[in-house]
Amino acid sequence: MPDAGRALSDTAHAAGADLAAAEPSTAPLRAGLVLGSLIAVAAVANLGLAVANVALPSIGQHFDASQTALNLVAVGYSLGLAASVLYFGAVGDRYGRKLLLVLGMVLTIPADCLAAWAPSIEVLFGARVIGGLAAGMAYPTTLALITALWSGPARTRSIALWAAVGGAISALGPLCSGVLLEHYWWGSVFLLTLPLAAIALLMAVFLVPGHVNETTDAVDHAGGVLSIVLVGALILGINFAAVPNKGTLVLGLFLVSAAALGAFVIRQRRAKNPLYDLKIAARPTFWVAAVAGLVVFGSLMGSMYIGQQFLQNVLGYSTVDAGLAILPAAACMVVVAPRSARLVETHGARFTLLFGYVFVLLGFLTMLLLWKEGIAYWKVALGYAFVGIGVGLAGTPASHSLTGSVPVTRVGMASGTADLQRDLGGAIMQSIFGALLTAGYASAAGAALSASGKNVSDSVQSELTKSFASAADTSKRYPPNVQDQIVSAAKTSFLHGDHWAYVAGIVAVLLGAALVWLRFPKREAEQQLLASYESAERAG
Repeated sequence: MPDAGRALSDTAHAAGADLAAAEPSTAPLRAGLVLGSLIAVAAVANLGLAVANVALPSIGQHFDASQTALNLVAVGYSLGLAASVLYFGAVGDRYGRKLLLVLGMVLTIPADCLAAWAPSIEVLFGARVIGGLAAGMAYPTTLALITALWSGPARTRSIALWAAVGGAISALGPLCSGVLLEHYWWGSVFLLTLPLAAIALLMAVFLVPGHVNETTDAVDHAGGVLSIVLVGALILGINFAAVPNKGTLVLGLFLVSAAALGAFVIRQRRAKNPLYDLKIAARPTFWVAAVAGLVVFGSLMGSMYIGQQFLQNVLGYSTVDAGLAILPAAACMVVVAPRSARLVETHGARFTLLFGYVFVLLGFLTMLLLWKEGIAYWKVALGYAFVGIGVGLAGTPASHSLTGSVPVTRVGMASGTADLQRDLGGAIMQSIFGALLTAGYASAAGAALSASGKNVSDSVQSELTKSFASAADTSKRYPPNVQDQIVSAAKTSFLHGDHWAYVAGIVAVLLGAALVWLRFPKREAEQQLLASYESAERAG
């Protein structure tokens, strides 16, 4: 998911609950068909992100890949998306959102074909990044168009449906992938999006309005390039942080990211038409919600990423069973997301967000304390259900004030930020979880080898500590009793690593909750701020 997560990103009334209730809803002609088209496009991006995780064990065996290489394949799509959404959002605002939407669907097709028949793990990673760039063109455009075409309570309902369907597709992606893997090769999972992409492309061409509230301001191309470098270097640095003898590379990547961040801030302050308006971003209803969303969606995607490998590597689930196992998360997200919109209206974003955080925290605690070798399925379902409820609740308020904080001509900035919540949050959390899994597994596997007292060649030791898939393949060279010992030790080492990841998730959720509690305005203050932003836009 893994997103599964991906999508429960949303926005709600610009003027708060009371003002939205008084404001009449507006919608475009053929509203149902237009919304269906935008949901179909979003579904392509959601599904593209979700299909890889369940195939990671198969990919690892096929390429004899390290855990770090698998981490990069898992995060590649999010990397491309997160690095490009701000830039492409601004390009869509200027040159046409429908144009970007169509181009994204067109580019998706060759990217998925390249991933399906990739001759090496490096090419597969590159194809996933290209797929993410294609999604970066199309996905944020869907939210921008919903925001521009609908208003009032109708916008909230449309976004809730958009978010719920996206989240459900993200959760169902691993199941569909698992079915394909039972009958076909690992690359078949990347072809899953092709029929949907073709349908979405046709719907977008014929049903989506061409130009809606677009700006004539020039695009800050320099800022766009800096934003891509900033995000790309950061994510790659996190992924390589746990790899031995890569300290110089990691330091260099972090320095590049820091330099790009500094240059980006300077550029945005000086640019006549900044890519990312820092004055708007400084509004508490914007930046606190944005950071909170990073934690919410990152937690979802990180837990799904680790969870899929746990189910197959430790519990021995088939690919289909592993896909089925996450259905409680999908069901809970679909059921809870619409109710979250009503909670935002009656209790405000702050309350609803914190309420969701409680369930995400319970999910990580369940995974940390109950997910062990040989557990019953109900414990797996419980962890996923908690996370699904939490994201279903927190997904709406995590982003609900973003579009209300920006002028309609800069809605691409808000939709890009909403996408960043999911994709940058997912990329960061998956990268951190993956790095901790890699380090924890290698540490525990190395300690187990040392404790065994057996002489093992450096090459064999490298294979055993590289990843679970590598250890499982290496074990096949030995007699059955030795195979069992190696696999058992690999499972124990994997559990050691994934516990490190779950602890990191708990810490992230607690920090996010503290930020929301301390800095996000309460319901009445939030309504006043959003109303003042709207009044300023009308006056200006």
